[in-house]
Amino acid sequence: MMTINRTKKTQTEHSVNISRSRQRKDFTRTANRRVRKTFEIKFKPNTLRVIVLGGLEEVGRNMTVIEYNREIIIVDMGLQFPEEDMPGIDYIIPNIDYLRGKEDWIKGVVITHGHYDHIGAIPHLIGELGNPPMFMGKMTAGLVRKRQEDFKRRDRLNIVEIDETSKVRLGLNFRVEFLRVNHSIPDCFAPIINTPLGTIIHTGDFKIDFSPVNDKPADLNRIALIGSKGILLLMSDSTDATKPGYQISESSIGDEMGKIFEKIDGRIIIGTFASQLSRIQKIFDLAARYGRRISLQGRSITTNVEIAHQIGYLKFNPRILVDDKELNRLPDNKIIIIGTGAQGESNAFLMRVVNGDHKTISLKEGDTVIFSSSVIPGNERTIQNLIDMIVRQGAKVINYEMMDVHAGGHAKQEDLKLMMRLLKPRYFMPIEGNHYMLRAHAELAEQVGIPRENIFVADNGQIVEFRKESNGSVIGVLTREKVKTDYVMVDGLGVGDVSNIVLRDRRVMAEDGMIVIIATIDSKTGEPIGNPDIISRGFVYMKENKKLIEETRMKVKKIVKDHDPRTPADDDYIKNKIRNDMGQFLFKKTKRRPMVLPVIIKV
Repeated sequence: MMTINRTKKTQTEHSVNISRSRQRKDFTRTANRRVRKTFEIKFKPNTLRVIVLGGLEEVGRNMTVIEYNREIIIVDMGLQFPEEDMPGIDYIIPNIDYLRGKEDWIKGVVITHGHYDHIGAIPHLIGELGNPPMFMGKMTAGLVRKRQEDFKRRDRLNIVEIDETSKVRLGLNFRVEFLRVNHSIPDCFAPIINTPLGTIIHTGDFKIDFSPVNDKPADLNRIALIGSKGILLLMSDSTDATKPGYQISESSIGDEMGKIFEKIDGRIIIGTFASQLSRIQKIFDLAARYGRRISLQGRSITTNVEIAHQIGYLKFNPRILVDDKELNRLPDNKIIIIGTGAQGESNAFLMRVVNGDHKTISLKEGDTVIFSSSVIPGNERTIQNLIDMIVRQGAKVINYEMMDVHAGGHAKQEDLKLMMRLLKPRYFMPIEGNHYMLRAHAELAEQVGIPRENIFVADNGQIVEFRKESNGSVIGVLTREKVKTDYVMVDGLGVGDVSNIVLRDRRVMAEDGMIVIIATIDSKTGEPIGNPDIISRGFVYMKENKKLIEETRMKVKKIVKDHDPRTPADDDYIKNKIRNDMGQFLFKKTKRRPMVLPVIIKV
């Protein structure tokens, strides 16, 4: 067994003496207690804490903290893509304020799989947490190392590769085993975390697939064996908890695509996720069967295919790949193009093609574009516009609503219930999804017999605690205590330096534009010199609104002039006066509220 103990203090030094009555009082249900702030949450000896820092109110930003007697292990460290009202933000990462000052407590990080919503925050956070060892599968390790190359000044990662036979001891209190699960990417593992109070299983993203591509099928026998030993808490993927039935096997998608390939004489262009490596393997297999060459388009797809091929997870003859120079010399019926952009992303391959921005590829009559991905909620209109543009340019479109050309990577309702029946957890906590997804998953848990009081539907940061009673039984509680989990936004090289105020200003400029008012004044008398200059951006077109601009100019001149000439003008007073008065004036005239930026120049 692999053993890693980063403990620097003895267990005795960590212990805290409190009375039994205080222990019972602290552990009672706290439905009416006010939420405590982060810094007020105190250490409790012999108490197992589970805290999800991201992934309980959104799809993404997944990160879970498991704590016992001043020892911590972390599961996943992902990012979340920005919402529509976050202009300019690249992505969002978890807030780790709760872990600051506890770096020595962190014994290890377990990464369930290689999707960015589970690994994307590693370059930003792992160094701040003391660079603890990270445990992950071989494919995941390749993707994490590749992402780290984009962050030149980051620490060297301490990665330990694992498989389903690995056993790791972390500190004094945690022993971790790994259950291989299926997903849309190889090397996905559900950590089995053995603690002094019982076993916690975190499924990560999973589905039950009996015929996966380049992966081992779900081992239901082992899952049932693990369940027979007793599970304290199951934390399970809720992404598809609202969808009935069973998830489609990846192999069946390949069969369906094969039928399509038989009927198509022109070029085949496939839009999919760069992480759908099982799907990409089936496309390579079909290309070899039908005598077609493959062009990879998009940095992320090219990188992932290269890594997966190097470590043996993608199997193909490299000669099947074709570069852009050779692409246009091949007959159309010998070409498959795989690219990103099936969600309508502005800079991705498909959008660049339809906009005519791609240097070598443009759409033409006879092309067939296959959208081999589902629609992410919120992208419906963008994808519909993309499809319209493709069809206008003479190509045909096939998507998952027409034929089975996409299989999700997440368990649907019947798969989720099967997992719960096999593991038979005492307590259940739905994770990885919006609140309505968590609620739907909780209802499934009730259907399989888990008592409602043992199901914890939590918010980000809400603490779940387990404590052993005097009779030896372990009791779990969803407390009302919360740690800080607000957004940490990444914008370019800035991490956490974009606040809600900055976002508000960006939204104001996006909605009503801005107007810059430049007033030149005499530094001694404060009298205006000449007329103020006006610059409008996104508010009104100045040439067509000359009367409004002139009225604005005269109004500003009057504001500057209306002061006691015996005293020098105060810059801040004049700026605030212009900002407030002109804001009201422009709203009265236009019913719009542009951002007003006054500039005072003294001469």
